[in-house]
Amino acid sequence: MKHKIAFALIMGVITTGIISFTLISINIGFNEKFFTIWLRSWGIAYLVVIPAILIIGPQVQKFVDKLLRSK
Repeated sequence: MKHKIAFALIMGVITTGIISFTLISINIGFNEKFFTIWLRSWGIAYLVVIPAILIIGPQVQKFVDKLLRSK
């Protein structure tokens, strides 16, 4: 369980950071408010994604295992 939580925390930081940076830069560009908006968005995304990884992740893993087992 420790490994799953550590994975979720680290993967969450990386993925939400990359995605929020990309989308904010596309939508508003690099202006004087970029950094503040990006950090706020990154924080919100992180709070949403960690439970999602922990709750949805095992279900996705089971689905993938079943899908690949049948071939």
